Amino acid sequence: MTDTRPKLLIVEDDPGLQRQLRWAYDDYQLFIAGDREEAIELLRAHAPDVVTLDLGLPPDPDGTSEGFATLAEMLRIKPDIKVIVASGHGARDSALNAIAGGAYDFYHKPVDIDELGLIVRRAFHVHALERENARLADTAPDDARVLGSLITAAPEMLKVARTIERVASAQVSVMLLGASGTGKELLARGLHDASPRRDGTFVAINCAAIPEALLESELFGHEQGARGDAVRTVPGKIEQAQGGTLFLDEVGDIPLPLQVRLLRFLSAHAIERIGGSQPIAIDTRIVCATHRNLPEMIVAGTFREDLYYRLAEIVVRIPPLRDRPGDPALLARHFLTRFAREMNPQVKGLAPDALAALDGWTWPGNVRELENRMKRAVIMADGKLVTAADLDLEGQDDGGDMINLKAARESADRRAIRRAIARTQGNISGAAKILGISRPTLYDLLKQYELQA
Repeated sequence: MTDTRPKLLIVEDDPGLQRQLRWAYDDYQLFIAGDREEAIELLRAHAPDVVTLDLGLPPDPDGTSEGFATLAEMLRIKPDIKVIVASGHGARDSALNAIAGGAYDFYHKPVDIDELGLIVRRAFHVHALERENARLADTAPDDARVLGSLITAAPEMLKVARTIERVASAQVSVMLLGASGTGKELLARGLHDASPRRDGTFVAINCAAIPEALLESELFGHEQGARGDAVRTVPGKIEQAQGGTLFLDEVGDIPLPLQVRLLRFLSAHAIERIGGSQPIAIDTRIVCATHRNLPEMIVAGTFREDLYYRLAEIVVRIPPLRDRPGDPALLARHFLTRFAREMNPQVKGLAPDALAALDGWTWPGNVRELENRMKRAVIMADGKLVTAADLDLEGQDDGGDMINLKAARESADRRAIRRAIARTQGNISGAAKILGISRPTLYDLLKQYELQA
């Protein structure tokens, strides 16, 4: 019978520690090497996803040179491998250098088996998510690579991507709901690229960024002489998207009179430019987005119910960045690579305190905030690694505008529970152990805060 357990490679030259680790990892296919040559041989033969690597390997057991050489060679052979580096030699400097060199995490000896086990499980979890994200892109046809620009390893966003894949080929309107900065336009472009309209034009308009007096002309266009400054005929955004996709961002900001005209277009599939008298047939798919609560606006009389149902045949809810485990660090590395190439080539990676700060911050501005912080950090960084101070997150309290102690405690509980669940791949017993509570207590908290395991 084929062994389907995940493959773990342990590179450790201490025979006693080898035996200890061998007994500790029954859940994995285990491969153990005592030096670099043996480690590389096992890596090539079995392609493990996760490695624990002792930096003090022969012929330099009292130093780190051989360990770092092994790390570099492993990443060259299998760039997606997760290497957890352990050493008792100059721990702080080794940690910084290892992470800068591409290690996934760092652990200081002497080894605590339980704690190292949690780091190993988290590494397998992150690797599996990244592999699933790559599969999502790779399984799409070459001429319609689904959401090719989406960077995520979070299950919540992978579900969103799968939904976009399913609805892309259907002739239905799609509404994307999410806070500002969550990537609504990126997803709209992904939907267009995955649809039969991919060869048509993708046109985007932010309805909140255009003055009300000009929005009608921007959408529907105008004929020459329709108004004092109309010296020529100009097609609107709807017409420009003929045969393609029109993305209406912040559709909740469209004023009521213009909502009536938009509804008429959606019903008749035709428009008239301002100042024109001849209808123009339009074949355009509508994708819209908003951060507003449209049902509440309908009740208040500021958004038409019939227009809502025309626009929201399919509704896709986009989670905020704080609810996407692993994505802050993943996106930060992406932005770091991009900005470092343009602005500060000496910057190579993220310091441990930066990784902790990225994980602990609640990201009220979502991906847009993360991008801006990373740009600033790359510019401000003095060394090879971006620090929490460079991110302006050093010593920050991410509790937000808490008005009482109960709210602050609930917010802290939610964050701690989400991190523990993510770290243990949804294992309730493991998460409860991390949190220092019993399983029944954790189940009660999950129910109380309406969180998913």
